[in-house]
Amino acid sequence: MSIDGHIDDTSADRLRLSDEADFDRVDELRAGCDAILIGAGTVRADDPRLLVRSPQRRARRIAEGRDEQLLKVVLSARGDIDPRARVLSTGAPGAVVYVADPAHAATARRLADLPDVDVVAVGDPPDPARALADLARRGVRRLMVEGGGAVHTAFLSAGLADELHLAVAPFLIGDPEAPRFVHPADFPNGPARPMRLAGVEQVGTMAVLRYLPGAAT
Repeated sequence: MSIDGHIDDTSADRLRLSDEADFDRVDELRAGCDAILIGAGTVRADDPRLLVRSPQRRARRIAEGRDEQLLKVVLSARGDIDPRARVLSTGAPGAVVYVADPAHAATARRLADLPDVDVVAVGDPPDPARALADLARRGVRRLMVEGGGAVHTAFLSAGLADELHLAVAPFLIGDPEAPRFVHPADFPNGPARPMRLAGVEQVGTMAVLRYLPGAAT
């Protein structure tokens, strides 16, 4: 995020927050996970692929008996995801789309031609805890959540994050309409139960802070 807490600006162009050193840090984190999750808003705004970029890290995953790439996961209330989105078409091991119960049938029809994509209803509104339980049944033990703001809010307000890695870019956005890291919510880690700061690191031009939400100071 920016120094003033934004994860994008309001322009039509994608805002680049990280530098190459931080992108490499994220790639290493991805390589150590089983699955990666984003929200439908991020799919529409950025159309990411969510791949492990480094050939060496992909080879390491294969040597460890894992798939070359992570399972891709999308959390969406309405399920209005373009079937051509790159996150749904990057090959094995495929993708899972978690949607609100009322959107399940329409989303399943929309994505029916994608054989490697499962559509799963997880309540109304979508319950991230139910999504986590389903991922655990699929063998996912370590999930990386990359947001955006609605997803960050859902996981943090439900107390479902084991670690929070906050990478701060060295600039400010200054636009009150720009998307923020989280939305207003009732968070368990308020002033009475702060997270524990477990590490601070400079990565390129970024400051990366690692917090443990379940370990109050």
